[in-house]
Amino acid sequence: MPTIDPQTIRQGDRLALSRAMTLVENDAPESREVQAALFPHTGKAHLVGVTGAPGTGKSTLVNQLTKLLRNNPDQGTDPKVAIIAVDPTSPFTGGALLGDRIRMRDLAGDRGIFIRSMASRGALGGLAHKTAAFVTLLDGAGFDIIIIETVGAGQAEVDIAGLAHTVIVVEAPGLGDDIQAIKAGILEIADIIVVNKADHPGADNSVRALRVMLEMTQGKHNSGTAKAHHKVTLQPDSSKTNQPDSVSWKTPILPVISTEGKGINTLVDEIQNHAKFLKDNQLWQQKEAARLRKDLEALIRHKLVRKWQQTLDENKFDSVFADVIERKCSPIEAVDLLL
Repeated sequence: MPTIDPQTIRQGDRLALSRAMTLVENDAPESREVQAALFPHTGKAHLVGVTGAPGTGKSTLVNQLTKLLRNNPDQGTDPKVAIIAVDPTSPFTGGALLGDRIRMRDLAGDRGIFIRSMASRGALGGLAHKTAAFVTLLDGAGFDIIIIETVGAGQAEVDIAGLAHTVIVVEAPGLGDDIQAIKAGILEIADIIVVNKADHPGADNSVRALRVMLEMTQGKHNSGTAKAHHKVTLQPDSSKTNQPDSVSWKTPILPVISTEGKGINTLVDEIQNHAKFLKDNQLWQQKEAARLRKDLEALIRHKLVRKWQQTLDENKFDSVFADVIERKCSPIEAVDLLL
């Protein structure tokens, strides 16, 4: 039996949930039991990724977005919202500031909101290695919306497309050449583009430039998880008649002033519209399957590496590595020797 009763997490015990997350971060064996027990109760939460370059105001945007999600009179219900804020880890000290909570202080006291910061611990792509496991715990705990705010490494942050149902890319005027946004697929993963700080000079130019660049990318990607869903190819379904061969999601570009809460209502509407689009066109299940497959493959890689490390002959490794340093053996040849 796990040291933490998963049922208490299902019943809303925030302390048990926090302890389970700490076990996950430390890769404790008990964490796997808790995840396994909660997994049958997952698959219901809407995963919303928020990514973009540093300085675009992602944390302030998430703060305002969460407040409106919790207190939106048009919804009729108050969904439970969880926030995973991934902060960069120092390559020198191994520490992380975990400062997103400072910007989200006014969310404190709402029992329907749960915020957890986590360090990236050297992971590339804007996410931490344990982010998917955190999602499992929060989904199993009954949160309706899980917002994942990535590190803020700009163009490297494409991994979020394989985890979230809806990806929000945040841009801001005055942060450099607008064409940088299109490199490495940062626009192509966007389901919604937010131009934050829309009251700053140059905001209109940024919106126009992004719209042009977005039109240039349309039609380039017809399948896969890391795309903007402009053109999504559906699998044939013989049970449905008059099923279209493809459906299109037009990525909106939304000017927002998050410090004043302006434009957040429209953003909430577009998030809900995108969730409806995915479900109406059977794309929600496809994204879930792709996400779980990616998670499974990552776990397999991690397990295989650990097994190899446990059987590794340190003397042999040192000998082979010495040959690599002396250029007697290439890294590719060294891998064959060590495996």
